[in-house]
Amino acid sequence: MPDLSLETAALGAGWTRIAGIDEAGRGPLAGPVVAAAVVLDASVLSSPVWAALDDYKKMTGTARETLYQVISDTADIGVGIATVDDIDLLNILGATMKAMGDAVRALKPAPDYALIDGNRLPVLTCAGACVVKGDSKSMSIAAASVIAKVTRDRIMKDLDQCYPGYGWAQNAGYGTKQHMDALTRLGATPAHRKSFAPVRKILSEGQP
Repeated sequence: MPDLSLETAALGAGWTRIAGIDEAGRGPLAGPVVAAAVVLDASVLSSPVWAALDDYKKMTGTARETLYQVISDTADIGVGIATVDDIDLLNILGATMKAMGDAVRALKPAPDYALIDGNRLPVLTCAGACVVKGDSKSMSIAAASVIAKVTRDRIMKDLDQCYPGYGWAQNAGYGTKQHMDALTRLGATPAHRKSFAPVRKILSEGQP
């Protein structure tokens, strides 16, 4: 389970305001990439509700929603969103780095140090360090993963209302059978990532 060891080490090194950064939505065929930057309030973390905090992929949807509200009520949060146009222009890695940088810039007051999930360091307005599998090591990164995931899922539910038939409220834009069947039958929407191979193939074939 994630803990505050990395945050404590950063404080010991002289940093004073440490943010965790993570993203959601690199793999789907549709919708944005969402990144979050979170500075936790250590004084509230003894509450039992925080025991459920983990990498969002290991949490149930109900647990994510509960922690999303707790984090929103007690932490400082910044969110960055890379659109499908950003993804098609910058590629998925570049768009993810953009979203992470935007999340840090949106965080007020600004952090002076960031712990970033993964092995790539985005361009930031503060110092930072990469943490591979950080969402299972750092509570700040795990909190950011929950904020990013729930925020993106809500966006995809809204897009599902705009473009029904693809099942985005359930599959969040990932290439499930339902989504792929609908993509073949209905074609690509403005919310699809045109640079991703399955979407590019549909467009090149002129379907539907």
